[in-house]
Amino acid sequence: MPGTDAGTIDVIERLRLRAPAKINLALHVTGRRPDGYHLLDSLVVFTRFGDELEIAPAAADSFEVEGPFAKGIPTDGSNLVIKARDAFRQVYGNGAALALRLAKNLPPASGIGGGSSDAAACLAGMARAGDDLAGIGLRLGADLPMCLAAEPLRARGIGELIDPLPDFPALSLVLANPGVEVPTSEIFRRLSSPDNAPLPGLPQSDVVAWLRATRNDLQEPAIAYAPQIGECLRMLERSGAAFTRMSGSGATCFGVFTDFDAASRAAERMRAENGSWFVTATQSHASGTFRRRIEP
Repeated sequence: MPGTDAGTIDVIERLRLRAPAKINLALHVTGRRPDGYHLLDSLVVFTRFGDELEIAPAAADSFEVEGPFAKGIPTDGSNLVIKARDAFRQVYGNGAALALRLAKNLPPASGIGGGSSDAAACLAGMARAGDDLAGIGLRLGADLPMCLAAEPLRARGIGELIDPLPDFPALSLVLANPGVEVPTSEIFRRLSSPDNAPLPGLPQSDVVAWLRATRNDLQEPAIAYAPQIGECLRMLERSGAAFTRMSGSGATCFGVFTDFDAASRAAERMRAENGSWFVTATQSHASGTFRRRIEP
């Protein structure tokens, strides 16, 4: 799979792996299947900022969570990291005990794919040549295949139909979350219509101009559910973002800035005004630049 380094990693030594934030730059809801799953057309990028997963051989399985958003994160079989570990073993029979340690830097239930990205990192860390990670990932959630790729991409269907985007540039971003968790199912329930137009032709040069011609169909329902999202978007605008939008089903919002220095200054001002919010400046990975493994 592109971007996973799959086939080169066997857990015979301690590994540190990136689990980047997933940002839906645009998200159009284009239909609904008979089984209830919504059909999407989304342009997705992944950021340099994210969670980190450490995997090491051990005498017995263990799983620990640390970091600023560790509180309340389950460490039992309900966590997607454990589900990914167990699903991989069921398919490929790798039963060697592993010590897993997750540094949780991304807020949970925030529309940036944190849990799915963590699970993708676990699958990538356990992978060997020829392993079908996407097949396992889709069993765990619709976001998993794109989080395994972790490159600029267009995702369609329920998220499993992926087209990597060649030559997509890095973007300087501020991510901001006002501290509210938004239930995805509730936001989809509030959607006025599931049948909307797909993305226009993909951007050739000016990404911001292209974004202005697109939507996040979940943004208005999410603002109605959590008005703080609207406040977050307005603050990003006041901080000088060239474009602002909510990611996924919320509540994390992003602003696109001219360069990383401008994004860093904006993030600093926003943190000073709202000390309880999650705010960070980062950049997205350009096409072909993501590396899963963190070298010592």
